[in-house]
Amino acid sequence: MDLREGGKLIVSSKILVYKFGERCIATADGMERVAGVVRDTLDRGYRLVVVVAAVEGVTDKLLSLCREAELGIEDKVEEYLEWIRETHTKLATQTLRNTEIREAILRMIAKIIGEVESISRTCSKLREVTLKVRDYIASTGEILSAIITSGKLTEEGINSVALTGLDAGIVTDAKFGDANPLMENTRFEVSKKLKPLLDRGIIPVVAGFSGATIDGSITTLGRGGADYTATILAACLDADEVCLWTHVDGIMTADPMIESKARTIDKLSYEEAIELARFSVKGLHPRVFDPIASRGIPVRVRNLFNMMNKGTLIGMGKPEVDKRIVKTVVLIRDVALIAVEGAGMVGLPGVAAKVFEALGRAGVNIMMISQSSSEANITMVIDRGSLDKGIAALESSVTGSLVSRVYYEPDICVVSVIGAGMRGTPGVAARVFKAVASRGINVRMIAQGSSEYNISFVVKEEDGEEAVRAIHDEFKLYED
Repeated sequence: MDLREGGKLIVSSKILVYKFGERCIATADGMERVAGVVRDTLDRGYRLVVVVAAVEGVTDKLLSLCREAELGIEDKVEEYLEWIRETHTKLATQTLRNTEIREAILRMIAKIIGEVESISRTCSKLREVTLKVRDYIASTGEILSAIITSGKLTEEGINSVALTGLDAGIVTDAKFGDANPLMENTRFEVSKKLKPLLDRGIIPVVAGFSGATIDGSITTLGRGGADYTATILAACLDADEVCLWTHVDGIMTADPMIESKARTIDKLSYEEAIELARFSVKGLHPRVFDPIASRGIPVRVRNLFNMMNKGTLIGMGKPEVDKRIVKTVVLIRDVALIAVEGAGMVGLPGVAAKVFEALGRAGVNIMMISQSSSEANITMVIDRGSLDKGIAALESSVTGSLVSRVYYEPDICVVSVIGAGMRGTPGVAARVFKAVASRGINVRMIAQGSSEYNISFVVKEEDGEEAVRAIHDEFKLYED
């Protein structure tokens, strides 16, 4: 919508929240595109909040730095710090042409990395990194991105200010590493801190992924934290839309690396997007939608590097309205199957609880569960990296009189079929498994939620891609 009247710009009350992903802000070209999108949005009269992720690979390096510091391996800590310093210095130097702005940003980068260096050296000597310290260090990747992005906008004549999650008003509990926003406190603080900036025509450039406890301790929001930051701010400001800018053309009917005929999905309901997020190893986290679903704030996923593609719009309209039965097919790799069996399990209450408790204590997350009607078997899918500790936990906790055997299969994958049109539609599962069987693929395990928006099943890893193609063809997902 072009908010102009007789050629004169009208400032709108509409607020948009743009989140730029790790690859969007990783290069000078990406930063130019970010500035262009921001300028275009302002020219159309909208008020805008920008949220940025860390540059690709930076958060992983910061967390690796923490692990090495805990082990006292100082040379590795220095190696990671140097990589982070060089990455951001190079990005700022290539992005910013104005000497005064560039030098100011480089000084800020040096100051922040110097603080991380000082803390990590102390941690290396003590061989201890507390959860609070880990969150403080991990949060700096997004802060560095925000500083450079704000510098670029300033260079382009766009009034902006870089803010941390704390500066922006995001208040969380003290669950370090996976904190939850305290929405009532956050709404008050965000409104108090960001609305005056917006009213003055200043764009807040907020570092995603972090917030702070009531007493000011830095926390991180866990997986999908930068997206979560965007939707938290959108809910607090009653924004009209959130746009998640990425390097891909929205959400696809399948991974285009697997299925060449995959296309961008125009629309998804919140429910479908949440199901998809639950099974996506990368991308959206289900809780991203928590702050905005009840408020009806839509989310658009777009490709910064392909502006012709309008991406995927999430949240507008009821899911059942769409004519398509299936919307997308997802392949989840790097998982393993683990199962317990035993005649002693039959008819005995609490066996499943003991199994899940044992895995929970070991820090093993269960992705899928299936139990035979005989009650003599419980089969689960877990992250492959957790397989060894999962086996050890079950063998030490539940084997014996109840469970006679723990067995596992590391070479499996999960195929998830998602679509609101599946609900109440007879024969969908039959079509799914007939299509898979026609390609000679054996299904090892099946699970379906009560929402009926999702059918997931396990196959051998070598069969996963062919299973995706079979279902994509069966439901003609390549058709517009």
